[in-house]
Amino acid sequence: MRVISGSAKGHRLQPVPGDSTRPITDRAKEALFSILGNWIEGRYVLDLFGGTGAVGIEALSRGAEHVQFVDRSRPAVRTILQNLAHCRVAERATVARRDSFEFLARFEGEPFDLVYIAPPQYKEMWQKALLAVEGCEALLVEESVVIVQIDPREETPIALESLTEFDRRRYGNVLLIFYEFVE
Repeated sequence: MRVISGSAKGHRLQPVPGDSTRPITDRAKEALFSILGNWIEGRYVLDLFGGTGAVGIEALSRGAEHVQFVDRSRPAVRTILQNLAHCRVAERATVARRDSFEFLARFEGEPFDLVYIAPPQYKEMWQKALLAVEGCEALLVEESVVIVQIDPREETPIALESLTEFDRRRYGNVLLIFYEFVE
């Protein structure tokens, strides 16, 4: 697992000890940021269920203005902090050791341009998280992008009101579903 491009290109990221996280593959991450392109520059990003921090750190490396990481696991938060320091992007990041659903329920602050959701697999959390993001009025602005990372076998239909799916891509056992927020 490494940073693919930008200011921290080539830096290896430490994994979270144990098997509690499912880091995005380099192939899927490279494709994701190829889709986002230069749009990520200057953006505010929320990385829910942060894990190793790989997606948020890649965003910072490619010019995101700020990334807010949220993970309730102490080892994951420790890993994110270590990876941020190693990649020299910590000054543009905030890390919260909190439950992602609690964070969303109590969110106050500036909205995000991009929300990345990658919850633990096979626990039916991605739909709950997506609905919580949609229901948090202060979290998104017109044309914010929300991306969900799941295993394709987890996919089930979901009824949304203000998030519209505009793309989906599959890379092996990683399915990325892209939504746009429209008020």
